[in-house]
Amino acid sequence: MTKVGFIGLGRMGHGMAGRYLDAGFSVAVWNRSQAKAEDLIARGARWASSPADAADGADAVVTMVADDEASRAVWLRKDGAAATMKPGSLAIECSTVSHQHALDMAGELRGRGLVYIDCPVTGLPQAAASGKLTLLVGAEPADLVSATPFLVPIGDVVRHFGAVGTGTVFKLINNLMGAVQIASLAEGVAMAEQAGLDMKLVAEALATGAVASPQVIRHAKRMVARDFAGASFTSALRYKDAAYAVRLAESLLAEPPLVGQAAVEAYANAKAEMPDDDEGRMIELVSRPK
Repeated sequence: MTKVGFIGLGRMGHGMAGRYLDAGFSVAVWNRSQAKAEDLIARGARWASSPADAADGADAVVTMVADDEASRAVWLRKDGAAATMKPGSLAIECSTVSHQHALDMAGELRGRGLVYIDCPVTGLPQAAASGKLTLLVGAEPADLVSATPFLVPIGDVVRHFGAVGTGTVFKLINNLMGAVQIASLAEGVAMAEQAGLDMKLVAEALATGAVASPQVIRHAKRMVARDFAGASFTSALRYKDAAYAVRLAESLLAEPPLVGQAAVEAYANAKAEMPDDDEGRMIELVSRPK
């Protein structure tokens, strides 16, 4: 039976790990809190005592953790996954990390005889649990072929952007644009409220007009209603991704990314006040009276 080690059981990772069980893989899971793994264990997953334990004997190890620091820890610390992975096995980074981190990890793990690909994802937790994520892949073509059996259970769209690191480049672009859209939407909704507009009509017009995007469609009515139950993406994570993206933009563009920097500043404020809350609560910051 094909073995997968899965590391990181947050809102997205939990559903992704479950997909490997659904597909008939032998799955070992590790997370900082074992409580998040209990239902997966009941479904047949093996609880691992460390990332190294999860990776022991695995054909592929998949990580879905918060940031560069967490990624480096679960791969490279003394009890990290790389310590026990078989030569030639796959290291699939589904976490959203910085571009430089992806390149550094690729070099480090290749030096240990492993195959690293960056494969950040887009989609909500419901898509993760149903295998309907879009996978943004950076990999050599032959490595992508090897990885495909491990990608099919978690995603129904694979976008291969090129060599290692390119999937992460696109993911950071995508999430920076999302930060800009959500922050500007919050300002627009707040302006409409202060001007006394019919807010039901405003939400409908924003979600169906020329400025509509998946982010606007998703968040417009939620902001108007102040309905943020079931956060799927937090202010802290949006800030992290936007900050990584701006750092990358600064290395690529001749001019400072002013719009991106403004979004980073907006989400820095949101992170300071509501780090673990839904990113749409940005509206509560910008709508405060003078």
